[in-house]
Amino acid sequence: MRFKDVFSIIGPAMVGPSSSHTAGAARIGRAARQVLGEPAREAEVTFFGSFAATYQGHGTDRAIAGGLLDFATDDSRLPDSIELAAEAGMEISFGQGTGLFPHPNTVRLRLVGAQTGTELTLTGISIGGGNIEIVDIDGFGVKLTGMYPTVLIQHMDYLGVLASVTDVMRKGQFNIGHMSLDRKNRSGAALTVLELDEAATPELLYELKALSAVKSVKVVDLNESAQELKGKDNTP
Repeated sequence: MRFKDVFSIIGPAMVGPSSSHTAGAARIGRAARQVLGEPAREAEVTFFGSFAATYQGHGTDRAIAGGLLDFATDDSRLPDSIELAAEAGMEISFGQGTGLFPHPNTVRLRLVGAQTGTELTLTGISIGGGNIEIVDIDGFGVKLTGMYPTVLIQHMDYLGVLASVTDVMRKGQFNIGHMSLDRKNRSGAALTVLELDEAATPELLYELKALSAVKSVKVVDLNESAQELKGKDNTP
């Protein structure tokens, strides 16, 4: 079987015990925090499948909480993350879901932003070795792996919008490694996810936000610190 890099085999540097149930969960939580673009004041966490059966024993709940605090997988604070979330003013609840889910290690998050009250729903799966996929954001079907710097563009589904986006990328000399797009309906709200070969610059984000049909631009980069992302104005 082919693999992309050594990370696919040995997983990330992490606080254990499990790359799938702990490191992967932390990365899902951190991706959700970055998509929200601000700290959460409320977090409703619903586990499915294997996650639901073992989340307390494997520390999956603490991993998710740590990710929501923007902790990396090897942050020594992860074991205390639930208490630290409470101290930070986050009301977080954990539950077990039933019904259809895309993978045995699935978690659905509903977040409310502490600063703006923005609501976000996000579904992520942990596929092994600390690798993840975000498969749903606010009802949009997406594919976001967190392995590469990623730009999320909320826009209207108008003729020529994607051509304008890719033209901005071309002029800035940014290569798109993977693109996914979903829309609510024809000429309605849409979400485009771009995984890039290198981190987006503030100049690139400014150019994308300036497009008339674009409503917001967010960055997810699990290799960057929270302070670095803050410098890019990761806001709606």
